[in-house]
Amino acid sequence: MKYTTLPNTDIKVSKICLGSMTWGEQNTEAEGHEQIDFALGKGVNFIDTAEMYSIPGKPETQGSTEEIIGSWFKKSGRRDEVVLTSKVVGPGNSMEHIRENLGFSKEAVTDALHKSLKRLQTDYIDLYQLHWPERNTNFFGKLGYEHDKDEKWEENFKEVLQTLNEFVKEGKIRQVGLSNETPYGLMRFLEESRKHDLPKMITVQNPYNLLNRKDEIGLTEILHRENVGLFPYSPLGMGTLSGKHLNGVEANSRLGLFPQYKRYSNKQALKATKAYAEIAKNYNLSLAQMSLAFVNTRPFVTSNIIGATSIKQLEENIGSIDLELSEEVLEAINEVHETYPNPAP
Repeated sequence: MKYTTLPNTDIKVSKICLGSMTWGEQNTEAEGHEQIDFALGKGVNFIDTAEMYSIPGKPETQGSTEEIIGSWFKKSGRRDEVVLTSKVVGPGNSMEHIRENLGFSKEAVTDALHKSLKRLQTDYIDLYQLHWPERNTNFFGKLGYEHDKDEKWEENFKEVLQTLNEFVKEGKIRQVGLSNETPYGLMRFLEESRKHDLPKMITVQNPYNLLNRKDEIGLTEILHRENVGLFPYSPLGMGTLSGKHLNGVEANSRLGLFPQYKRYSNKQALKATKAYAEIAKNYNLSLAQMSLAFVNTRPFVTSNIIGATSIKQLEENIGSIDLELSEEVLEAINEVHETYPNPAP
């Protein structure tokens, strides 16, 4: 395994982060525990979760993933071996079953954090993230921003940081970060942090993969210049970049079980995937590992969030850390990207 540190900290994390959103829906508690044991055995020390997991979000399974991680902590006694992230949901996106009071008010964050700590059976979360913005902006598949002149949101970047700062001081949160955030949102949080000596948002967890490199356009310059790390999620495009959907959707796959997750399955994305698959074939590479290795080696990536529903998939995904892509492969990848730029934002 390869390691780095969370930006602006001395917290050592593996370059591969274990995603957990299937635990409690597609995976049982026992399977979730098995994945944690396997990943730690391979040198992974970083686990990502959220209060809304498992996915798809629904009242019956809300919080189940954190509960599975919590039961593993209790059973194993190995909390100190894991760097743990979780997230608090923003408003909208049909998450009303989680709490009546959604968003990032002091009351909402306090409620969310304490419930997460209880489910996780821990006293602290290493990195606590805002799952998506409260304001109207372009995330979850939207490439361009469309302004809503009737928007009710009022600027509250400073107030949110003040709330998070209280929990940092109490030791319940070590660091703070963002998810599904834009360059504007990240810079406003950084500005308020500097101006008022408040916690810095040290990471952004956004979708990033061969089919969605939109953050290279505006966000990555900020990541480099402000020393903020990217945590890519969906690095395989919900399984599309494993190549398993090229000849039709597998019935027991995520897309087969939950067809609403078709973000990476449009015609242009499938054309691009076929082109990437041809590169992998020509260079005798696994498409999944080639796709993950591309993400692993981007200089702005702190840790790549991989997910799997089986140990076989997990082993292949973690194994991508050992793959170095040649200049020829990278050139071929960029040629496909120029032909099919960001087909699945």
